[in-house]
Amino acid sequence: MKIAIGNDHAGPDYKKAIVEMLQSKGHEVTNYGTDATDSVDYPDFGHPVATDVSEGKADFGIVICGSGNGIAMTVNKHLKVRAALCWTKEIAVLARQHNDANIISVPARFTSIPQAVEMVEAFLNTEFEGGRHQNRVDKISC
Repeated sequence: MKIAIGNDHAGPDYKKAIVEMLQSKGHEVTNYGTDATDSVDYPDFGHPVATDVSEGKADFGIVICGSGNGIAMTVNKHLKVRAALCWTKEIAVLARQHNDANIISVPARFTSIPQAVEMVEAFLNTEFEGGRHQNRVDKISC
């Protein structure tokens, strides 16, 4: 699976742990995030992830910022992107099952690294249920 990941200054340690898990499972990861904790602008790291997902260069995306909100808002501006802000494994699973989310947004200041890794793993291993949910997903884009 091809996965794009991007993060701002709140997420380097989260990204490192997530990328290690992904690579250990044989996934191909494109890293658009910063490795430093110096203040940066999250849109600069979210847009490339969303572009990869929107254009089909990546199967899924992972974005990380302090609250998860700003970077989620950024990536959701792209066509064909459905980013979900997740703070528990259960929400990550539902985002895939019911919303066919293709990018998970992780709030680094409100989750632990092990929790974030668990959420990402659950997100990527959950299938979209389709059915009644497909009709709703079809109505998301403007």
